[in-house]
Amino acid sequence: MNRVLRSIGPAIIVAAVVLGPGSILTSSKVGANIGLLALPFVALASVLMIAMVALSAQVGVSLAKSPCEELACRLGRWASVTIGVVLFIIAAFFQSSNNLSVIGGLEALTASGGPGFSFPLSVVIMVVGNAVLIAILYLMRGLYGKVETIMKALVGVMMLAFVINFIAVMLLPKGAPTKQPASVDILPLLALMGTTYVTAGAFYQAYLVREKNWGIDDVQRSRIDSIVSITLLGGMTMLILISSWRVFYGTDQAGQLGSIADVARQLEPIFGSWARVIFSLGILAGAMSSFLVNSMIGGTVLADGLGKGNRLADRWPIHGTALALVVGMGIAILSKIDGGSTVHLITLAQALTVVGAPALAIAIVYLATRPEVKASRVWVTLGIIGIVVSLVLSALTVRKISAKFAGMELKRGGVVAVAGGLRD
Repeated sequence: MNRVLRSIGPAIIVAAVVLGPGSILTSSKVGANIGLLALPFVALASVLMIAMVALSAQVGVSLAKSPCEELACRLGRWASVTIGVVLFIIAAFFQSSNNLSVIGGLEALTASGGPGFSFPLSVVIMVVGNAVLIAILYLMRGLYGKVETIMKALVGVMMLAFVINFIAVMLLPKGAPTKQPASVDILPLLALMGTTYVTAGAFYQAYLVREKNWGIDDVQRSRIDSIVSITLLGGMTMLILISSWRVFYGTDQAGQLGSIADVARQLEPIFGSWARVIFSLGILAGAMSSFLVNSMIGGTVLADGLGKGNRLADRWPIHGTALALVVGMGIAILSKIDGGSTVHLITLAQALTVVGAPALAIAIVYLATRPEVKASRVWVTLGIIGIVVSLVLSALTVRKISAKFAGMELKRGGVVAVAGGLRD
């Protein structure tokens, strides 16, 4: 057991950033509307994530250069630039949902009803929070060790919050559905798989083991780290999904989860105000754990892809991280101006990130199959399966999102036509 605990490190950071507010919220929405049928998809995504993180870790400890530098040397600079830009865009989408989720978690924690924070107050919170993080980036030394310690603490808070919530929910008698659940919407399910099997997080594992100064002798330790940490990720996702199914499935509330605060407040009539507080603390811990590390992923890999450094002690990865924070905040503010549903925006943002997943999965498996890495056939086979799943998820996601946007445009056109008729 001591050996296992000592091995947990880099992958717990990956788990912390993956189990962010988008994953927590999407799990709640899927549990409420799809139910236990989603559990096999979470299990599959977790197994594939373990394999990808383990392969990435072996790449990090085995190859002489960083992943993007290896790609540049073997395939050309275009390959590393493509990976860096793709991962930065993915990080920006995740970061927008992190900003919105911090606001939603604070709204649910500080009030039991009402419209939530005003737009100016939301903007002030986001600007101040991001400014503080940017200041920490430029002023703090020895960033990796501090980030790992903080991530372990935040993952502990999330585990405690959602285990307590799960136990309370399971003690409640499950009544018969009051209404027939609507037809399954596959987009939230795709988003859930995309927020559990996150190749962007897996790709960054190669950088984290290098920050940890692990070498070729630490391959077994990195595998233990990957298996334990990502199993915790999948387990917590399942707990959240089952809890939401137990409370909301087949009820009117299942289709009314329009914000993070809504999810927390719906628990209050059943369990009291403490349930709202505990769930909100879990959301906030998820947002905080994902907030900085997600930006570090985008900024570090972008800098590495451009050949500008790959360590947190280097200047350009810090610049890239700050840029990711600013871009993510900007997207979140624009969404607040639009006034759309936070849940729908987060679900869409998480689903869109699936589109870039195949490129990252291919890059991991390509590097893992180099002769000097010596990855086992089992892990490589799972990695290839992961590539196939990424491609399928991307194709289904693009198709589903295109249909949704087409429906929105059609609806908008109908409204304009009606308005024109009224004017005439």
